[in-house]
Amino acid sequence: MDFYYMPGSAGCRTVIMVAKALGLELNKKLVNTMEGDQLKPEFLKLNPQHTIPTLVDNGFSIWESRAIAVYLVEKYGKDDSLYPKDPKKQAVVNQRLYFDMGSLSDSFAKYYYPYFRTGKLGTEEDLKKIETVFGFLDTFLEGKDYVAGDQLTVADFAILANVSTYDVVEFDFSKYSNVVRWYANAKKVTPGWAENWEGLQQMKEFFESLSNMDLYYLPLVSACRSVLMVAKALNLDLNKKLLNTLKGEQLNPDFIKINPQHTIPTLVDNGFTIWESRAVAVYLIEQYGKDDSLYPKDPKKQAVINQRLYFDMGSMYPSLANYYYKVFITGQYGSEEEFKKVQDAFDFLNTFLEGQEFVAGDQYTVADIAILASVSTFDALEFDLSKYPNVAKWYANAKKITPGWEENWAGAQDVKKVVDEKKNAAK
Repeated sequence: MDFYYMPGSAGCRTVIMVAKALGLELNKKLVNTMEGDQLKPEFLKLNPQHTIPTLVDNGFSIWESRAIAVYLVEKYGKDDSLYPKDPKKQAVVNQRLYFDMGSLSDSFAKYYYPYFRTGKLGTEEDLKKIETVFGFLDTFLEGKDYVAGDQLTVADFAILANVSTYDVVEFDFSKYSNVVRWYANAKKVTPGWAENWEGLQQMKEFFESLSNMDLYYLPLVSACRSVLMVAKALNLDLNKKLLNTLKGEQLNPDFIKINPQHTIPTLVDNGFTIWESRAVAVYLIEQYGKDDSLYPKDPKKQAVINQRLYFDMGSMYPSLANYYYKVFITGQYGSEEEFKKVQDAFDFLNTFLEGQEFVAGDQYTVADIAILASVSTFDALEFDLSKYPNVAKWYANAKKITPGWEENWAGAQDVKKVVDEKKNAAK
């Protein structure tokens, strides 16, 4: 049996796992669709639709992964457990297979595949469709160990191949508890899982290699988190490169060549290097934004946004660093005078927000994202925001509407852990 495939393809990995379960040996023939191998005349003779996977079994040629999987089970299976002959059980398996193709696979393609053409992920609407699909799958799995009933079937193999693909591109499906439970078990009980995961790692490496934007960052740094949230809002995928400034990695000669000021975040976009988070954020919006809503071109609106960005850098962040980050030097927070500067900064911000929903006017902008990164760090460090009602109201809303909030908050929580460790070590 000749098997024409590519390891990154979920459909191909489905067939590989099914073959493993059946104890079949496939003669694997790599077809690199990225280089157009599927359009070669010799392959078109086998499959005029020029798709993978394609199986040739002793002269019989068949394509479409789910059709191949069912064929292998019916032809070579020792029993019908993976594809039951009972009409009702089989109907449910078939429904799940069509759901896998028409919903799980389709929604993945619409959101993630534009990245291969444009360097940008799909729309928010496309992302919502993925969430809807996972909601359906979660419902299917309510009270069940397998996707199509009370036993492992070919439907589990197909859906496992796709769900694991979502996993490797870091789609967060933790809120779908039934899917999480099923996935943990499916990885254990499905033959060929290791090869499936190996293929995914190859796909991930290729996916990351397409990114022209390297972001040197550390999640602890609010400015880095600001850029991550802006990128999320723009549906941009950044090739994140961790740079631990606590260990002095910013002083490595290779990084100094990129940024002689050796600061993070630093963005390298297809050879163009820029640092300082607010400059990076504005650049991303102007270069990749579908409109100017996050950084309006109107001179007056833009001027107010710029003022807030400079306020964030010149007042919010210095007060944070001068009071809280003293712990890295002395093991203690700063002076009362330095704490007063924190309070002054919040007083100003509270005034800016009087009678308005957003920090720079009547619409959500990059200024909200930058200041959210700072304010959330104060929050994580247990600064009492309740004394500033306008800030508290804005903050509650900003957390809800800002893409990438969860990743930002995780980074802010890490700041709290590091600060607490420093304080405890100094006791």
